[in-house]
Amino acid sequence: MERLFVIIGSLSALVGVGAGAFGAHALRLRLTPDLLAVFETGVRYQLVHALALLAAGWAAGRWPGRAATAAGVFFVTGTVLFSGSLYALALTGWRGLGLLTPVGGVAFMAGWACLAGAVWRAGASR
Repeated sequence: MERLFVIIGSLSALVGVGAGAFGAHALRLRLTPDLLAVFETGVRYQLVHALALLAAGWAAGRWPGRAATAAGVFFVTGTVLFSGSLYALALTGWRGLGLLTPVGGVAFMAGWACLAGAVWRAGASR
């Protein structure tokens, strides 16, 4: 799983940088300021959690187990639901997509909790 998480995290960072550039250049004049801010929030959280996914990959290799794997799965899920729903909301204006955003946020928090648990258990077993 460590290799997969590092690959997905790297690709997510790539997409996040591209989305940020797209928002800054192509969308700045096309979206209202509030929808542009929504798009930029999606970019920011995607980039942060791309790095978190790299950390989950590292943890899965260093301390293999369910907690590190769950962290990576939660970070991927959170990125798709949180950032993906914000991108779609900004581009379509359909506010109903905002219902997915908190689910993605909870997935992000679960990922951080699992990552902390993986490291905690590794220290306790020494």
